[in-house]
Amino acid sequence: MCGRYYVDDETAREIEKLIRQVDEKIQKAENIHLQTGDIHPSEVAPVIAADHNDLCCRWKRWGFPGFSGKQLIFNARGESALEKKMFKESAEHRRVVVPATWFYEWNKNKEKNIFYREGQPILYMAGFYNRYQDEDRFVILTTVIESMKPVHDRMPLLLE
Repeated sequence: MCGRYYVDDETAREIEKLIRQVDEKIQKAENIHLQTGDIHPSEVAPVIAADHNDLCCRWKRWGFPGFSGKQLIFNARGESALEKKMFKESAEHRRVVVPATWFYEWNKNKEKNIFYREGQPILYMAGFYNRYQDEDRFVILTTVIESMKPVHDRMPLLLE
């Protein structure tokens, strides 16, 4: 499960460079400056999405509204997302890549652990989005990795 991730200054610069490379029109139209620090569920964050077969950066809110109105669903299990009514269509048609420097997981003792890729400034997490009321919202796909089990039973699905 991914409940928080982080973007540092170097990653923000890399994302800005990627934005310029994949969508120069948006970069010219908007002065994009990414805020750095922890990204929490319910916050707006940049994701990379397809727009008419071109990649571009879009701002979307992290988390789907839950069933009771008070819940926030910010992760989806990769192995069952296509079976869930809430996720199926989005997972099939509205995929995104969520860039981050690292992500956090908490162990059973509620100690925060940071996970990153050594030698790589950006992690790319798999996700998808849907439209709720007047805004797009995304979730991060999670998976089970045996090497993570001492800390947590799930982690974001990382893309190469």
